[in-house]
Amino acid sequence: MAPAHVFWRAAVGAETAMKHGTKDKAANEGAVGDSAWGRVIGIVGGLGPYAHIELERLILAAAMVPLLCTDACAANKHWIDPASKWTRTEVGPPNGKLLICGGEGKKSMLTLFLKLAGGPNVPIVVIPTATDGKCDETNPGVTILRSYGATSVTVLHTTDPKVADSESFVAPLKTAKGVWIPGGRQWRLADAYLHTRTHRELFALLDRGGVIGGSSAGASIVASYLVRGDPKTNRILMAPGHEEGFGFVRHTAIDQHVLARGRESGLVKILEKHPELLGIGIDERTAIVVTGDQFEVFGESKVAVYDARRLGWPKESSHIFLSAGDRYDLKSRVKP
Repeated sequence: MAPAHVFWRAAVGAETAMKHGTKDKAANEGAVGDSAWGRVIGIVGGLGPYAHIELERLILAAAMVPLLCTDACAANKHWIDPASKWTRTEVGPPNGKLLICGGEGKKSMLTLFLKLAGGPNVPIVVIPTATDGKCDETNPGVTILRSYGATSVTVLHTTDPKVADSESFVAPLKTAKGVWIPGGRQWRLADAYLHTRTHRELFALLDRGGVIGGSSAGASIVASYLVRGDPKTNRILMAPGHEEGFGFVRHTAIDQHVLARGRESGLVKILEKHPELLGIGIDERTAIVVTGDQFEVFGESKVAVYDARRLGWPKESSHIFLSAGDRYDLKSRVKP
């Protein structure tokens, strides 16, 4: 669809032509060329003596188009990706850590999260927006953290990008040492927070050495490419309009519950379309801790790594498996 100013200028030119009885472009300063001018004239040509009234309505409607932008559009307007300013790393954040969990195993994963964040007494923010259930103090992500000794937990939740883009909403993030993002549906996180002040403050938390942890949907959202982002079902791997994650791990796509739910082939399909990405599939009760451009595996099961640049991919081997204690270099895409 053409921008509003195109319709505006074409409509003004057409109105001038109708009033002065001419189709001379030079006489119509608002016209934007033969094709646009012709389309507008074609629309109103059959309207008879009241065509100028209809054109005035068209002009007013065109002027209103920018005002109809969604809240998400408004939040996106001035977005500059903070990761584009990273100089010491290419994939992971230069400061801070990411704990990316494949689902389940809450006790071991949250215990590790609290340890990485600095202990149970540091300020923690829980963002439960992905969940199908309650997004308040009764959310399991909150109650379980408190049961493990966390003494300063704040819940941060909205579905409105305008709220997520407000200074008052992000205030708890400015002093937090850790952020935990429980599971659910990752599109809800993208719709609420992508390119807002909340998104920017999460980058800022990492920059000052904090920790962001996420499980299931909270794992997929931290990648640059959003896997299973379709609002209707989690069985659709690539969903136009919902393919951008928070980008804390650049040039990656992260899937979860990979072995438990038989999802081993999903990242192959994504990399066939986006071969530049590194695919990371994390099984349940398993996590990776990203520090700079490397990660280490923790937990009971395995992590699958998919790299379309590997010789013979995917016919000879679509992925490699990593287990607890294994490390992987995200930049060179090899085990160090």
